[in-house]
Amino acid sequence: MKKLTLFFSLALLVAVNGFSQILTVNPPLPNDQSGVEVIFDASLGSAGLKDYTGDIYAHTGVITNLSTSLTDWKYTKAVWGANISDCKLTSQGNNKWKVVINPSIRSYYNVPSGEVIQKLAFVFRSGVQVNGKWLEGKTTEGKDIFYDVFPSSISVQITNPSANFLFLNLNETLNVEASSVFADSTLLYVNGLKVAGTNTNKVSYTLTASAYGQFQVIAKAKTATAAAYDTLVYYVRPAVTVAELPAGMKDGINYLSSTSVLLSLYAPLKHFAYAVGDFNNWRPSETSYMKQSPDGKRYWLQIDGLISGKEYVYQYMVDGNIFIGDPYAEKVSDPWNDKDIDNLTYPGMIPYPLDKAQGVATVLQTSQQPYTWTSTSFTPPTNQDMVIYELLVRDFTDKHSFQSIIDTLGYLKTLGINTIELMPVNEFEGNLSWGYNPNFYFAVDKYYGPAKDLKRLVDICHQKGIAVVLDMVLNHAFGTSPYVKLYWDAAKDRPAAESPFYNPIAKHDYNVGYDMNHESLDSKNYVSRVLKYWINEYHVDGYRFDLSKGFTQNNTLGDVGKWGQYDASRIAILSAYYDTIVKANPKAVLILEHFAENSEEKVLAAKGMMLWGNLNYNYGEAMKGNVANSDLSGGSYKNRGWAVPNLVTYMESHDEEREMFRCITAGSGYGTYSIKDTATALRRDALAAAFFFTIPGPKMIWQFGERGYDYSINYPTGRLDSKPPRWDYMNKPDRIQLYKEYAKLIYLKKNNPLFSTTNFQIDVAGAIKNIKLNFDGKSAVVL
Repeated sequence: MKKLTLFFSLALLVAVNGFSQILTVNPPLPNDQSGVEVIFDASLGSAGLKDYTGDIYAHTGVITNLSTSLTDWKYTKAVWGANISDCKLTSQGNNKWKVVINPSIRSYYNVPSGEVIQKLAFVFRSGVQVNGKWLEGKTTEGKDIFYDVFPSSISVQITNPSANFLFLNLNETLNVEASSVFADSTLLYVNGLKVAGTNTNKVSYTLTASAYGQFQVIAKAKTATAAAYDTLVYYVRPAVTVAELPAGMKDGINYLSSTSVLLSLYAPLKHFAYAVGDFNNWRPSETSYMKQSPDGKRYWLQIDGLISGKEYVYQYMVDGNIFIGDPYAEKVSDPWNDKDIDNLTYPGMIPYPLDKAQGVATVLQTSQQPYTWTSTSFTPPTNQDMVIYELLVRDFTDKHSFQSIIDTLGYLKTLGINTIELMPVNEFEGNLSWGYNPNFYFAVDKYYGPAKDLKRLVDICHQKGIAVVLDMVLNHAFGTSPYVKLYWDAAKDRPAAESPFYNPIAKHDYNVGYDMNHESLDSKNYVSRVLKYWINEYHVDGYRFDLSKGFTQNNTLGDVGKWGQYDASRIAILSAYYDTIVKANPKAVLILEHFAENSEEKVLAAKGMMLWGNLNYNYGEAMKGNVANSDLSGGSYKNRGWAVPNLVTYMESHDEEREMFRCITAGSGYGTYSIKDTATALRRDALAAAFFFTIPGPKMIWQFGERGYDYSINYPTGRLDSKPPRWDYMNKPDRIQLYKEYAKLIYLKKNNPLFSTTNFQIDVAGAIKNIKLNFDGKSAVVL
């Protein structure tokens, strides 16, 4: 960070105008009493408005001394989406747009006197939505744009280059320019030696990087009684040292002792890297310069002298301008989301190193105490007998924590389920998410609590005879994922063509985020390590793969039907991942959200994988009384021609509308009998459950289906919004009765061989439905 120190008044000013490549501001050192012209270059940063020809508006406010963070804007000119003339930009051509702030910054934003304006804050957006969304101009990382406001006193800033730290090659030249206000002279120094000076408010000098090492350029503005300074550091790096990665070391963090670690970054096609963090004051130097493996694919560094048990935040600086967290780190430090996690959920969280790190960083800590497992010989239920409870930690209790799930396990144990499927719990972008926007695959999301609490949850579940399956999102990753950032094409705003992990353009229409290339050996190795990690470290009992149909390089963009056709390469990819899982734990399971042609699903099932079977519509129509659309035959694996009971059918999942909501809003009726009546709808739910749990094969319940949860998936404004858990429903007799009906049916399924027999027939298409089951001379009928 650039610092300007006014020595005689002992005031410290901070300049963070690192966005001047996106913004050009005149005057370059504005104060709160000056008017300002701001030129926005739409082709830079996120480039979301590049080549846009419609109206562009600035969503703008200020950061003041009363702001609690950079997200705490003050005196915003208008609510998001409101188009006001003061914020309308005028085109300057060539993707340049101008907005004028006048007659002064303070009056434009109407900031009260006495409140110190520190920064201008901007997000630029299209005047209208395009294809249902706003086009936005932000930073390269998709964040807000800021520009410093200076006090009305002597100030100086190095205006070229805009960065406060940069790399130069040996003998490379650099033109340095500085501007000042309220000064009698402006001077430049390189490592303490004066190289240029003027009696005006501007000075420039062309330096030559003639030696290796770190150098400091200081701009000084002075009067007879005061002085101010700004600093630029440039670093001339020597050639990378080539050395073999020591034997036994893996990518990521290797703990050598209580005071030493070895960091290894897999980064083929990159030229050099530094490990910067709390352990070396966040500066590239000879001591933070990583060695390169002889094959050029890895960069590694041993760090000694650490304090035993202390947490250190760190990042990798790659090729001088890419900052990423460690892809294999088990904990992240997030500048945007950590501040919203309370101390009760995550006690003693290490603060994010503001003004040092860039974007999401990661954490290392020596001398961590391993978790002591109490359940070491757990055997999960067979595929046939699984009753899975799909659970979103965020919405299961108001406390949204692993500990709160532990505290409610008695409720699930009494219900009788024997498997919990946790929606994604590895780090994802934001806090209030379903988790399908992952960024770090080895770290537990801190919004749910510490990693040790997840281990306790798995341990106690195993003690109670409950397996734990993790929902794992490997079709794609989002923009703050380190391997997405490491290989990024800024000009095209997508992964670079040479990325070893992600496709520049997704191969199928249902992709979100950035599509992983599962044909790449690098992706396969990365994913395989993810799969082994959670089984070995957290003792989970397997995975549910989100969007598994996307694990292919066959390009079906524009043809969703073709995407679902038989794909031998996809089968091979999934089979290899399944082999990795069962090698880590022969008892572990793999469940696929696949929905491909039955011919492909049949092959995957025969290999031992389970597959989701979506009967939401059919059971919903049956519950509502719409007989014509109530065929439940697809709930039988035998009806699909499968030889093994690996079809996980469900009436509800996180992705589907809630059946009770459908009943009370669109249920049928006859005379005084109305399915829209809640009490009647709850009885219809119990009736559907009788035709659900009794068809042999694994089953899945979406959380609170057992109590007739009747909030729409879109409540209050969208499907991803947080939902109230309504534990008070368990004080209502008709809700309790439904819970008991579910529990009785689950008990029958798990404990009576009739309900896991292979000798059964179903006739469930018409108004009169029946299931007939036979085993060992005994029979049962559901009618």
